Amino acid sequence: MNLKGLHILLTYQCTFECDHCFVWGSPWQQGTLTLPQIDQVLAQAAAAKTVQAIYFEGGEPFLYYATLLQGVRRAAAAGFKVGIVTNGYWAISPNDALAWLRPFAGLVQDLSISNDRFHFSRENDERVGFARQAAEALGISIGEISIAQAEELLDWDGVGMLPIGESGVMFRGRAAEKLAGRVIHRPWTEFTACPHEDLRDPGRVHLDALGNLHVCQGILMGNLFEQPLRTLCEVYDPEVHPVIGPLLKGGPYALARKHGLALAGDYADACHLCYRARQELRSRFPQELSPDQVYGIY
Repeated sequence: MNLKGLHILLTYQCTFECDHCFVWGSPWQQGTLTLPQIDQVLAQAAAAKTVQAIYFEGGEPFLYYATLLQGVRRAAAAGFKVGIVTNGYWAISPNDALAWLRPFAGLVQDLSISNDRFHFSRENDERVGFARQAAEALGISIGEISIAQAEELLDWDGVGMLPIGESGVMFRGRAAEKLAGRVIHRPWTEFTACPHEDLRDPGRVHLDALGNLHVCQGILMGNLFEQPLRTLCEVYDPEVHPVIGPLLKGGPYALARKHGLALAGDYADACHLCYRARQELRSRFPQELSPDQVYGIY
């Protein structure tokens, strides 16, 4: 496993409670990394020898500003490329945006900000503009993450006829509960591959505040606080993983069939069927399908 990127979910907590969220982010979520834990994570990332980039995500990482800033400083000092993913709630004026971002100048190479109607009442919210102006003034590269509304996907075919710059909803996490009913469903027999993740050799994984390493949100390869990251990468065997193995052989359809799940029917996309299968399998594979937060239990 040649791991290049480690995406740190600094917290599951968020200012928003978006219908499309993979990890059920909300103001009431639990789980936030501490600075000593971040130091441990960065040390293990360095020891792994292959990790080049560290991203701080959430939830909303700016909710824990001091921890985020120190984590970014320490990651940059260790030689990693550093990025942040944020919803930009803090950019309430040009001067505020500058004040929030100025300490990150020279440390962050990539700032990604949400800009869609899941986060704001309208697209191109002024906060996005304020954040962009501040980032450009400070020399911080900034990009936007825009997810199309489900009702715009009524003719969605799994690839999408989407507006330029927008991505389609992946119907896992909260989206499986809130949005899957808004699109045309297709037979479960069609979902014979994972269309979004390289499960065999993932170039990046997500680390949550509990130490869990997610190959995909809610599918774990181990816990960094229990085994070193380098060891977890060395022993990773997707073929024998009880969830990833079947997904590699035949996608979510094979996962459901392999474990005898009564899930025959129609689904919004491959993620929708996979998420439903994983919900059914959690009691059988609690170490591989965790934590509760990602499955809407908090």
